[in-house]
Amino acid sequence: MQWLEINLKCLLIFLIGHIKPGIGNTYERDPNGYLTYCPCMGRFGNQADHFLGSLAFARALNRTLILPPWVEYRKGELRSHQVSFETYFDVEPLQKYHRVILMSEFMDQLAEEVWPVEKRVSFCYMERKSLQQEKNQDKQCHAKDGNPFGPFWDTYNIDFVASEFYGPLHFDVHHSAVASKWQAKYDVESWPVLAFTGAPASFPVQLENCELQKHLQWSSKYREGARDYIKNILPRGAFVGLHLRNGIDWVRACEHVKDSQHLFASPQCLGYRNERGSLYPELCMQTKESIVRQLKRVIKNVRQTQPKNEIKSVFVASDANHLIKELSSALNRMNITVHKLDKDDPYLDLAILGQSNHFIGNCVSSFSAFVKRERDSHGFPSSFWSFPKEKERQQQQTRLHEEL
Repeated sequence: MQWLEINLKCLLIFLIGHIKPGIGNTYERDPNGYLTYCPCMGRFGNQADHFLGSLAFARALNRTLILPPWVEYRKGELRSHQVSFETYFDVEPLQKYHRVILMSEFMDQLAEEVWPVEKRVSFCYMERKSLQQEKNQDKQCHAKDGNPFGPFWDTYNIDFVASEFYGPLHFDVHHSAVASKWQAKYDVESWPVLAFTGAPASFPVQLENCELQKHLQWSSKYREGARDYIKNILPRGAFVGLHLRNGIDWVRACEHVKDSQHLFASPQCLGYRNERGSLYPELCMQTKESIVRQLKRVIKNVRQTQPKNEIKSVFVASDANHLIKELSSALNRMNITVHKLDKDDPYLDLAILGQSNHFIGNCVSSFSAFVKRERDSHGFPSSFWSFPKEKERQQQQTRLHEEL
């Protein structure tokens, strides 16, 4: 028994000595404070945009970013699900850019000391109305009212004792001295944790924050899942990745094109000041015919410019109709097969699309924007459906031929 106790003690000492801050189970308190938020707007694409901005904001304030879980919505379920950050992405690459810690680990290891229950204050720009709000009630953030707000904070048993309105401060740390104003107003001793009801970031992601995508790297599960699918399911050779948005929710969203200069992620192709054009309906919703025409052009172009990369297959991710039958028929004579996942997994879709030899995405979609940013960080080629307009593209080609 004595021998066993000695060996157990040695093992414990060894394990403690090899725990890495931010990944293991022991942490030192960050004297610069912490920042966290609820990723409560939209689905993954929107949340990813907000994450990059929040990461930049935390760094500018020199506070450790408490990595929130991803919020997911599942069919037939009223309450959102919170999926821990590291399920989809590695934590370590982020630490090379700035200090981060998983929310579960912060709550387990540090919250009792750093953020005791009587100091938990929610931050919002201004009062957030509530359906349950009583007359003459003090103004509040109502940080836990509604879904996903309530389920998100409940996942970690977090309740708030007060609200703090930070307006007129903002989050643009690239074009102003606002970071120093945040630090002056909210010192670490009085405000050890800044907990926001929504992401401290703009949507779509600021241009200056797009490059931070390189620090957001897939977990081993999704890296290996994408590699295995490409190796074992897709025919040997190059492949084109497609993202199609055509569900009923998207159809309704595209109705707003006529009233907007920008919609969702459209700055990724039009430019943030519309320097590359104005929004038009085909940019949001394409016809089957235009999709087939553009796909064939891309395949032809890849064959001409990259003769070693013979296109053998097409991989499709979609929120509704993958157009497998239509695309298969159109590409049959080219001996190109069309594929999609047997079981829906949007994260695996993203990981596979990121590895395609060429990617065609929807300019307006933040889901497509995630793939585009990842590919940009590796120098991989991408394009957008119906961009530029077919007439403009034909005019560009005519001018190019004339110059040649």
